Amino acid sequence: RQMCIRDRAIILVQKINTMTSRTPSESYTVVTDLVLPSETNPVGNMFGGELLARMDRAASIAARRHCRRIVTTVSVNHVAFSKMIPLGSVVTIEAKVSRAFKSSMEVVMDIWIEDRESGMRNKSNEGIYTFVAVDESGQPVPVPLITPESDLEKERFKAALRRRQLSLVIAGKMKPAEATELIALF
Repeated sequence: RQMCIRDRAIILVQKINTMTSRTPSESYTVVTDLVLPSETNPVGNMFGGELLARMDRAASIAARRHCRRIVTTVSVNHVAFSKMIPLGSVVTIEAKVSRAFKSSMEVVMDIWIEDRESGMRNKSNEGIYTFVAVDESGQPVPVPLITPESDLEKERFKAALRRRQLSLVIAGKMKPAEATELIALF
């Protein structure tokens, strides 16, 4: 009986430790697909909405991998359609959680097009989505923190807080004077 209680305590400590922090690489998600004729506009380029849907799926997988919970898209914070994606292109979306807050996670995505002849990849687009982890009844639940490792992950981690503060100020949920990361920019 004592062994059973001890084993339960160990499992509980392990669960607490996994909620403490994770790295962006643990949420890393890659989705690769081909652009088909039904997904293009009259000039033969991928519909923007088609790309947004693919990005949402990739980002939701990354968010779910981070928190291991049901996630829901809260906002599309930023999308840059820098290059057209032609019919027949191989499109790869790379997604990672850049920062986690109480129950929300920011996911950053880089979108790549593979050249048909050379196989070289060129960045075509980028995006940032926000997700919230929820329980089975749809109520927000806490998520593990993020510990960035690479220089790029550290920069994205810092930038996520600035974007969050800006969003909260615009929504009237934070006073501008409290947005310390934004103030530090000026």
